[in-house]
Amino acid sequence: MYIGARGTAYWSVRLLKHLFDFEETRVHSRRPESREAFGRRLEKDLGSPVRVVDNWRDCLEGADIMVEASRLPEPQPHSLTEWVKKGAFVAPYGTMSAVELSLTDIMDKIVVVDWGQCGPGRPFGSLRHVDEGKLTPAILHAEMGEVVAGRKLGRERDDETNLFWHRGLSTSDIALGWALIVKAAKQGIGQQLRFA
Repeated sequence: MYIGARGTAYWSVRLLKHLFDFEETRVHSRRPESREAFGRRLEKDLGSPVRVVDNWRDCLEGADIMVEASRLPEPQPHSLTEWVKKGAFVAPYGTMSAVELSLTDIMDKIVVVDWGQCGPGRPFGSLRHVDEGKLTPAILHAEMGEVVAGRKLGRERDDETNLFWHRGLSTSDIALGWALIVKAAKQGIGQQLRFA
């Protein structure tokens, strides 16, 4: 269910496990040493088994939540559309596109962080699908802010297959920062820093 073992991967898996309490957590990374260490750390910290696999298919096929955070040198379809089950939530946010162009064909809803960042002419993530006409404003369900603000609905049914393309914009950092401030205030901890 999770491809990649770098940077944000650890906290992403921990957050998802906290929110959804998976029966099974599967992880994969290209380098055996990084995926094994990643799996051991997660298993210890989650307090539940983590299945480390050596290929994309065993990690993603049939998962309820499919997250791809790979570092490919160029777009390559490593994550196949046929592996996506009905009702899955798919979130590719690797540097280069690792999904097939057909992925958008099976989605009930497609959400992006910001449509303005999906302009044509770049090979990154969803942008390849924009260049090919597979993702247009007419196909797009919403931007993340519209869902968060309640202007558009997110998941409405268990059998809804949804795609969220995350481009790593600062909106996520702002949302996380605010959540941390609120949590710190509730716990009565933290300090104000002055920048000169």
